[in-house]
Amino acid sequence: MRTLPVCLLLIAALLTAPPAAAEAGPAGVGSRTAYLTDAASGGTRWARGADTAYPAASITKVMTALVVLRAGGLDRVVTIEQKHVDYAVRHGATSAGLRAGERLTARELLYALLLPSGADAAYALAEAYAPTWQDFVAEMNATAASLGMTRTRYDNVDGLPYPTRDADPSTPRDLVRLGRAALRYAAFRRTVRTRVRTLPGRGAHRAHTWTNTNRLLGAYRGATGIKTGYTGAAGYCLLFTARRGRRTLIGATLGGATSAGRFADAARLLDWGFGVTSPSRLRTTESRD
Repeated sequence: MRTLPVCLLLIAALLTAPPAAAEAGPAGVGSRTAYLTDAASGGTRWARGADTAYPAASITKVMTALVVLRAGGLDRVVTIEQKHVDYAVRHGATSAGLRAGERLTARELLYALLLPSGADAAYALAEAYAPTWQDFVAEMNATAASLGMTRTRYDNVDGLPYPTRDADPSTPRDLVRLGRAALRYAAFRRTVRTRVRTLPGRGAHRAHTWTNTNRLLGAYRGATGIKTGYTGAAGYCLLFTARRGRRTLIGATLGGATSAGRFADAARLLDWGFGVTSPSRLRTTESRD
């Protein structure tokens, strides 16, 4: 009897082998793309479409904050102009409720930027840290390149669908790189873990109360940030992090169908990453941004 060549035997074995099992991971994640990593090492824990780009909406403001933090001088005073206020109104954007003539420090404006997701604060900070907002956007793109965010492009300082509907595209993997870089700054960590920031009124500005749009805070044990986002093109997005024991995880989801769904997806990913056997039950309210 003739013996089949080894190559034919290998092909036959491959054709008759059972299909490979699907990659293990959290069940029920509904966002179009998702990525979860260990914050310390950057090692991938789970991924779905991690390098597929979609508009990142207001998660863009994390890069705005990072450019400011890298420049420093957080105690500099920024004067709010009418064009900063009008910009948010004209685009139907989320606002920190700033008014023309108010003077706040850059440190205070980071809360206005990252908690209520104020497009007015984003515009004011951009013009305080660069000759024009276009120059600030150029710095955002240079920073993204330095971080290896190769599939990210910034078109504005806030994530609005401007000048096109698909402005500010990024990927979950790139957003996690951004988050890890921003979390190196104590001022950023302190800001994004704050649920409500109350700024008493004084001569330079009126009183402000800013509530964080990240509903994971206070709803998921160990959650410490980072930023929500939403536009019609982007869907509901979230860049998130949580710490349990000595371990910190960071992840991102893009393209969620509902506000509550993105928080539920983040909880599923975090539970899986932390090895939680009983799914966390979130009690979150809707978040516009």
